[in-house]
Amino acid sequence: MSVAAKGSADRVSGRRPDGSADDNGQARDSDFVQSLDRGLAVIKAFGPDRERLSLSDVARETGLTRAAARRFLLTLVKLGYVRNDGREFSLRPRVLELGYAYLSGLAMPEIAAPHLEELVARVHESSSISVLDGHHIVYVARVPTKRIMTVAISVGTRFPAHATSMGRVLLAGLSEPEFERYLAEATLEPLTGRTVTDPARLREIVAEVARQGYALVDQELEEGLRAIAAPIHGAGDGVTAAINVSAHASRVSMAAMRTDLLPALLETARQIEADLRSQGSS
Repeated sequence: MSVAAKGSADRVSGRRPDGSADDNGQARDSDFVQSLDRGLAVIKAFGPDRERLSLSDVARETGLTRAAARRFLLTLVKLGYVRNDGREFSLRPRVLELGYAYLSGLAMPEIAAPHLEELVARVHESSSISVLDGHHIVYVARVPTKRIMTVAISVGTRFPAHATSMGRVLLAGLSEPEFERYLAEATLEPLTGRTVTDPARLREIVAEVARQGYALVDQELEEGLRAIAAPIHGAGDGVTAAINVSAHASRVSMAAMRTDLLPALLETARQIEADLRSQGSS
């Protein structure tokens, strides 16, 4: 499975996102609407490398039966979220409405955009901002330079938190009980041969990130990609987002990530924090 496939959506599994059991006879949460869960799983089955899917593809990606997958797909077609050409299904632009309400109420991208552009112009590397969503990070702002990854990154892209610099910064901002719950529930998949998948080792790394105020990841998300990230603090000094700079390993050494990129990154994070405070945003 590609990095994009791993990062773009959570799959339907034996346990629901809230930890309650599935249809295997175990206890069920009476407030949990299973049909909504499955409908959203069908939408999330589509992704950058899965733009067009057959009925069988959707059933396989979601774990639904073909009959159930067909009902959900045809419902989404009638609602205008999915297109069907007779053989394959694909998402329609209307799905953007599902995320617009969140993004339109988020001050961070608008405030951060000019600072990201200045940072990219200064260091000549791509920069992004993300927030934590469950076990993943979600990109909310990005200014690219040369394309250095084999998968496209845009606003809304998701990656597993454990394998990313921004993810580790955001994990370091969690309370101890929240972080321990993350370690107990998250699947620490190896995305490259360098990915840290041992919970005890990840705990040590995140503790060090909290102490030093930044995270540096070397080719754990994708071979050839290095990234360094810093926190963006909001109200009450809590970590509300993370900002990073990414570079190709053949061009920028680990030492240069710290000496050449980190100072500019930290300065940009402080500028964004100052603007957020001045506008009363968190």
